[in-house]
Amino acid sequence: MVRISLMLLVIVVARSVVAVEAAWPNIVIICADDLGYGDVKCYNPQRGKIATTCIDRLATEGIRFTDAHSSSGVCSPSRYTLLTGRYHWRTRLQAGIVSVWEEPLIAPDRLTIAGLARQRGYRTACVGKWHLGWDWPITPAQRPYFQPQGSGVQAGATVTEAHRSAWQAVFSQPVGGGPTTRGFDVYFGTDVPNWPPYCFLDQDRTVGIPSELLPAALLTDHLASLGGPALPAWKLDAILPALADRACQLIAEAAASATPLLLYLPLTSPHTPLAVNQPWRGRSGLDSAVADLVLETDAVVGRVLDALAHAGIADQTIVLFTSDNGFAPYCGAEQLEARGHFPSGPWRGYKGDAWEGGHRVPFIIRWPGAVRPGSVSHQLVHHADIMATLAELLDVTLPAGAGEDSVSLLPLLRGEDRPIRVHAVSQGALGTLALRQGRWKLIAGPTGGGPWSDLCAEPRASTAGQLYDLDADPGETHSRFADQPQRVAEMTALLEQLVRTGRSTPGTAQVNDVAVDWQRFMRSP
Repeated sequence: MVRISLMLLVIVVARSVVAVEAAWPNIVIICADDLGYGDVKCYNPQRGKIATTCIDRLATEGIRFTDAHSSSGVCSPSRYTLLTGRYHWRTRLQAGIVSVWEEPLIAPDRLTIAGLARQRGYRTACVGKWHLGWDWPITPAQRPYFQPQGSGVQAGATVTEAHRSAWQAVFSQPVGGGPTTRGFDVYFGTDVPNWPPYCFLDQDRTVGIPSELLPAALLTDHLASLGGPALPAWKLDAILPALADRACQLIAEAAASATPLLLYLPLTSPHTPLAVNQPWRGRSGLDSAVADLVLETDAVVGRVLDALAHAGIADQTIVLFTSDNGFAPYCGAEQLEARGHFPSGPWRGYKGDAWEGGHRVPFIIRWPGAVRPGSVSHQLVHHADIMATLAELLDVTLPAGAGEDSVSLLPLLRGEDRPIRVHAVSQGALGTLALRQGRWKLIAGPTGGGPWSDLCAEPRASTAGQLYDLDADPGETHSRFADQPQRVAEMTALLEQLVRTGRSTPGTAQVNDVAVDWQRFMRSP
């Protein structure tokens, strides 16, 4: 009798655990790459010419944020902050992006949103572009065979047996430091689609052994950017459909399981390679490959939404859609504007900039039964806030050394209309910090802070920094730095405090990974 009672108790407890797991919503986070604020039609109805019907549909079914920001105007740093809830400039990455074959940016003991979800029994998956570094097992002797080769070198390059031997040795080993070591149970994708290695990675292994150099023809016309080892007959236009296929597969598996799913889907588009598949070529009507690729990206979002509906779990799933930074101006911004499409919408600047066009991004959340459909929030929010939001949602207390710059969005998702954060920091690609405080924005340098800022044909500020009233001057056309010295001093002191204390939220002071010389651009001539 005692044995039977114990068995019944085990069954009851097991069923209770399953019931608790099933109560947590599935979470899908879709992050487009280089999709500008104005590339999404519902964000730019007057000056946006691309019919992003699937993303717009998501907005009509959820809440659309108009004042949402990434941590940087470029990709690697923004991804770090989205996954960790910590500003990326607290790490070694003070400017630019993680380089090809570089070591991991996320420390092994750093809590990510995936690691947090695991604490509540989630299956966690990352599908897409990682671009946060790996521990590639490349020895110093092998290093010369992995050096990036540009199109000029590529055209006359010869693959030797020494190349193939080094590639075979490295790509036949597990690769450490990737997503499955940073909280994710599952990974499938391309580390960086326009960089080597030109192959998919599944968990911690390359899918196949790259044995050829990428053909020179694929290093032109905004396709791949760096030469290097590739699978024979590697197809750039096959990447995005493969990511969509794997995401839909994981959604189907989640529907058949009692275990909730957190799916982080960092898409490779509309970033280069501008390898558009046939059904979308010319579809935008703008004579622009990148505009066509925006449409194809929108269709992938539609596939994910349809997969959730088909699996019967749409009502049990939170879907968040955003972009890592603004539109890449070198992909034809001037030509698009001439045709009436403005990828940054009303904002100044583009990818890489500390101006709004570099880091103000689309940010949409659908949460059936919790978020009022068709709602809009004009409150200041940040990619960093995803960590604290999930922690509050899943009833997890963040340790002092996690999510240091993250604020929960739950009050806004529940319909409140009040500021949840009084300040936020974003950064230009070259390292210039920008501080938002209410309606005011301080840029700690005299330029846009990005490598492509000159494409905006805007003059350098005559002062050490820039100050804008975004309510009165959303286009950042008239700096108030010279005539608002008291406000400049106060915001400069606040920025210094946020850097020095290692966090921007209440809690125990933390230590930045490196010394952060954030004033260097204000001192430059």
